[in-house]
Amino acid sequence: MEVAEQDEAWVARLTPLAGIGVARLLGMPLGLDVWERHPGSLVVAAPESRLAELERRRLATVERWATLEQYQAQMAQRSTGNET
Repeated sequence: MEVAEQDEAWVARLTPLAGIGVARLLGMPLGLDVWERHPGSLVVAAPESRLAELERRRLATVERWATLEQYQAQMAQRSTGNET
């Protein structure tokens, strides 16, 4: 289904734009799965639609690292010692 592909979950780093801090992002009902909190950024897992909304609303820059599926595969390879 095309809609599902467009809303694929990503692991990403969010860096709040000027005037918006990490605490403010965390206080918003954004539906993000926050994995790590850093002073200037968050590492999250979220659907593409939510990441695009953050960009559209100019709340944060989004650095997409990998799809959730790709990330899990990479972690599985590392845990078995099969890094490529």
